[in-house]
Order: sequence, then C-alpha cells, then structure tokens
Amino acid sequence: MAAITASMVAELRAKTDAPMMECKKALTEADGDLVKAEELLRVKLGSKASKAAARVTAEGVVSSFIDGHAGALLEVNCETDFVTKNDSFLALAHAAAKLAAQHKPADVDALGALAYSQDGFGPTLEDVRKGLIGKIGENMSFRRFKLFGGNTSLTSYLHGTRIGVVVEYTGDEAAARDVAMHVAAMKPVSLTSADVPAELIERERSVATAKAAESGKPADIAAKMIEGSVQKYLKEVSLFDQPFVKNDKQTVAQMLQAAKTTVKSFTLYVVGEGIERKVDDFAAEVAAQVAAAKQSA
Repeated sequence: MAAITASMVAELRAKTDAPMMECKKALTEADGDLVKAEELLRVKLGSKASKAAARVTAEGVVSSFIDGHAGALLEVNCETDFVTKNDSFLALAHAAAKLAAQHKPADVDALGALAYSQDGFGPTLEDVRKGLIGKIGENMSFRRFKLFGGNTSLTSYLHGTRIGVVVEYTGDEAAARDVAMHVAAMKPVSLTSADVPAELIERERSVATAKAAESGKPADIAAKMIEGSVQKYLKEVSLFDQPFVKNDKQTVAQMLQAAKTTVKSFTLYVVGEGIERKVDDFAAEVAAQVAAAKQSA
C-alpha cells in the first residue's frame, strides 16, 4: 500500500476541486495513483452532488449582464466563501446572467433548461450546475434573477462579488452609474418616501411609539416625536432624499437634476440576504470527518 502524503492530496484537490477527505479516499483506493484517483472522483461525482444538494447555500456571488436595453442581475449561491473564488463557479454565474438577459426565462427552472456546456458538463445550465456540485463538493443554486428591457438605458455596479446594482435611467450614464454605486453603499429601499413599503413604515412607527412612551412626554409631544421619527426614517431610506455619497452637500435628487438625468428604478442584490445561515460546530465537523475516514479505512 502506497503512502498517501499531504502533497498528493493537495495535488489531487487542485486538479478536481473535490473535498480533502474525498481526495484522500480516492488516493487510498487507487493505491496512490493520481490519474486513477482522479478517474474515481469523476465516477463519484453524481453521488456527491446528491449528498450536497440538501445543504444550505448562504454564500455566493451576484453577477450582471447588459447588452443595450436588455440586461439581467442574478444571484448564485454556494455553501462557503471559498467556492466564490473558484473559476468554474464564477464562470457559471457569469454565463447564467448572460443567458438570462438573452433568453428572458420565466423563472429559475426555465433558466436551468437553457443550453449551456462547461467543464465537460451539459447540455443545459442545470446539468452544468449539478456537475459542478459534484466536482467542487458543495451545493450551489440559482437563487433569483431580475430581467430588464424596454426603452430606458441600463447601467450596473458590482461591489466585489457580493453586492450588485442595476439602474434604469435616461440621461447621463456617468451620473446613473454614480447612483448605482451610491445604492450599493447606502442601500435605500425605494426611490422616494412615497414608495417605501407600508410594513416598513409601520415597523418604524412601532419602534418610535415605544421610545416615545418611555420618554414620559405628554401625549401631544409624544405624537410629534413619533411623526418626526417616521419622517426622518423615510428620508434615510429613500434614494432621492439621501445625501449623495460623493457630495453630501446635495441629495441624490439634486445631483441627478444637475446632471439632467432621470432614474426610473434600481435593483439591489446582496448575497445571502434573507437566507437563514446554519451555525456549524467546526471542531465537531472535523471530528466527524476523521471518524468517517477511520471507518472507511
């Protein structure tokens, strides 16, 4: 039996992106033959994919694609931040955004059915996704996408890979892109105060009411305090009312007016927003992997 060294495991992992323990198992089964071990891992991809498919995907990337007046903003999730730097995973995300913009699928299922091949997997985007789950050893999923099209112009801004913004506008592209950057930084919830969702306003009013009650102020003063808090909140979360990040002496609305530019809408995606993340006991996870390795030895 050939000795399986850490460097051999690292080399096989670099070739396949498979998990460390899986690489060690394959090398052991292949008696240290790297080529045979790689083949064994390829054979096992399907079963690994099915095991990974149940795990939570709260990490990931946001990708965008714009071609003229057509565009898409898309979020693809995975389990760990490590995979967000994987070239195959990033290629899948970019391809999915481009396919969405070009073919305008009705939903995630329709997106997955579009023709696409990568890394030896295909012939659909969904087949590539499943193949990469097996190859990389982590679950991944297309979470959501937004399509754009019409007479308005489009611009986008990606802050790293975790925050993405698309702005629909007429006028100056530089000004619109500045707005996209502003949205990524300040995260407004609507264009104007009139567009803020009622449930958010009620939640803020409830908090303000509780604070006013604690103050012990007379009812008429408390009412003014509550209304003042709500109005302050509306200005803070409304894009046009926010101080512009590049010049806080003017609001976004004033900046756009000076640039003779109109923003029709914005869409903001933040990776993992709203996904309940599982808190893992890392020590227990390592111990479980070691125990499983001993059992299979």
